[in-house]
Amino acid sequence: MSGVVSISYRTLVSSPLSLRTSIEQAFGSHPQALGIVLVKDLPSVYKSYRETLLNLGYKYAHLPEDVKERYTDPGSSYSFGWSHGKEIMNGKPDTLKASYYANPVVDTPDVSSALREQHREYYRENIWPDAKEKGIEGFESAFKDLGRFVFQVGCELAAACEPFVSKHFGDTSFSLVDLIARSQTTKARLLHYFPPSPGDVKDGDDEPIDSWCGFHLDNSLLTGLCAAMFLREEDDGQPSVVPSPSPESGLYIRTRGGELTKVSIPDDCLAFQTGEALQLVTGGRLRATPHCVRVGGSFEGISRETFALFMQPDTHQKVSATETFGQFTKRILEKHYGKSSM
Repeated sequence: MSGVVSISYRTLVSSPLSLRTSIEQAFGSHPQALGIVLVKDLPSVYKSYRETLLNLGYKYAHLPEDVKERYTDPGSSYSFGWSHGKEIMNGKPDTLKASYYANPVVDTPDVSSALREQHREYYRENIWPDAKEKGIEGFESAFKDLGRFVFQVGCELAAACEPFVSKHFGDTSFSLVDLIARSQTTKARLLHYFPPSPGDVKDGDDEPIDSWCGFHLDNSLLTGLCAAMFLREEDDGQPSVVPSPSPESGLYIRTRGGELTKVSIPDDCLAFQTGEALQLVTGGRLRATPHCVRVGGSFEGISRETFALFMQPDTHQKVSATETFGQFTKRILEKHYGKSSM
């Protein structure tokens, strides 16, 4: 994991402009740049926020199918609530992971009914499990606690990025901070990677590098990522935290120069990587970060839990000369969910 830039949260808050060199090293266009930065020395509350929600993500995935399906939203291209097997990855339905989507910052976006209908993938109301749903009590509050924490750190990082990013913007009428902080399209994704079965992956060199999640770019300006948690179901039916089952398992990124690099996020850190919206608004001068997840061998009974927060502009924001963020998103969703969901 050599080459991964890390910055201190304390410095991010107290002296953000002093981090310009580190940010340029992480997000720049030189061949070694990974397009990702680690934020360390986070407030102690982050540990409990992360552990609580990732455990709830595991428990949600183990609810009866009929209960999980109560909280789906086909009309938003499954962009709110539970989603499993709906997304197309590597040309086929992705059944190896499931997601729960919500906007942790705004429950009901303040937009017109026409805009809400036009961009259902962003402006619908959140869908939350019943507060008394057995086994996942506290799900909504835990989702909001972690999501809002990551959002706050992300806004502070955006402010620190401003001197570096602004020189690449073609339109100087807006800032990265404004695009993120004022947006009503923020979306968080709680991810559960199901334990691989023997038929899911090949051993050794025959296993694709993107066997758990295909190579892709995020739609966002910036994406906040938590460290993954690996859980194993014990004899009593309860999950226990275990180490990564394989040194090859986890997140992989392609550097700006095309080199494949495995990136490990420490449990007490957050990571932030660049998304395709940032690449578009800078005319390609700042590039999105290609990434995937690899199983890393044959092992049974161990799942992978994680959380991502996508910080992005409102749908009317121009991201190129010919396309708004809303139009761009619909194009990407059609690719992954098909025209029938739009």
